[in-house]
Amino acid sequence: MGATFKCDMGQLTLLRHGQSTWNLEDRFTGWIDVDLTQKGEEEARNAGKALLEAGIVPDILHSSVLKRAIKTGEIALDAMELNYIDVQRHWRLNERHYGSLQGKNKEETKERFSREQVRLWRRSFDTPPPELDLDDPTHPRHDRRYKNVAPELLPNTECLKDVLERMLPYYFDVMVPQLKAGKSLLIAAHGNSLRALVMHLEGLNSEEILNFEIPNGQPIVYSVDEDLNAIRTHWLGR
Repeated sequence: MGATFKCDMGQLTLLRHGQSTWNLEDRFTGWIDVDLTQKGEEEARNAGKALLEAGIVPDILHSSVLKRAIKTGEIALDAMELNYIDVQRHWRLNERHYGSLQGKNKEETKERFSREQVRLWRRSFDTPPPELDLDDPTHPRHDRRYKNVAPELLPNTECLKDVLERMLPYYFDVMVPQLKAGKSLLIAAHGNSLRALVMHLEGLNSEEILNFEIPNGQPIVYSVDEDLNAIRTHWLGR
């Protein structure tokens, strides 16, 4: 068993979902509910084993409402034999909504719009892709999992700034009280929702976050003190 990381208050572990079918196909995914590949399931299982080896035992699992994050969290917990812990899911932890780019191949999109334009949409802090039409069948307003969400809160497209603004209320209202109670939280979510959380936790500015990458299935561990200052203590697998 590896070293156990302790902190004055709670502990926060961020876990990006394992490889999805559209990661494999190099397509913009966003809020489209695609599944994990076999490799993605293995990445999730290995993440759970790495957390167990490091002595990190979560009390609560948080995840988005998208199956690639849900299954990643479940598989990781199964590897740790912690299937019984509390699980909380929320749409505010969903991946960034990629607007009308969702489902499109990234290389083909670069050929159509230019590499510079696609990079701006993907990596700028406050420039969203083109909006998804409200009548598009893939718009979240037509998905029953969001039936209790106010329509004006459901995005047509998002930049990272938008993701930060819709994710933080969940962090402060739900996670912070748990951290203050000394709970260890595992967050199974997505590249951009987790990047937004890292931006807040580490106090990164809009330039510093641009090149911050979170690989699939590689946990990041933070200790959080009584003033909610977060210190990245470990990046498992690096």
